Amino acid sequence: MTLAPWEYLFLPFNQGNFPDLFDPIWIASLVFLAATVILYVVRTRQLHKHQPYLDLYEWLLWTGVIFFSLVLVYAIFHFDFIIPIVSLPVGLGLLVWIRFVKFPPELRTYEAQLAKQRYMSRFRYAHPEATIKQSNKGGKRGRDRRRR
Repeated sequence: MTLAPWEYLFLPFNQGNFPDLFDPIWIASLVFLAATVILYVVRTRQLHKHQPYLDLYEWLLWTGVIFFSLVLVYAIFHFDFIIPIVSLPVGLGLLVWIRFVKFPPELRTYEAQLAKQRYMSRFRYAHPEATIKQSNKGGKRGRDRRRR
């Protein structure tokens, strides 16, 4: 370190100025970008009938695509180091907030709704006769035919 710590904030973010940070940050960003897209594709195929989960993964997808692409742009175009340093905690914090603060109440509500549906379905079909179609032999049609 030959400069004061605050002077590094306004140097370009490149391999020459930050040899220990540059490669790990852009490689991790590229890996996380690919992982975000793969996670979205896999989970939305698995949970295609559950809208709250689809919403969660869509939020994570677009936040991840925007954030990790920005970090790659910072590395390609050598922005000042202060921009990636500020963006990294903001982007990662936003991903954590989406997953652990914004969506858990919606997911708990949805899971309670599913549990109630499973209970009512189990209650409705608890008796063997509930699945057998009842015939109308002694019903209204039979009486109407006898009157004619």
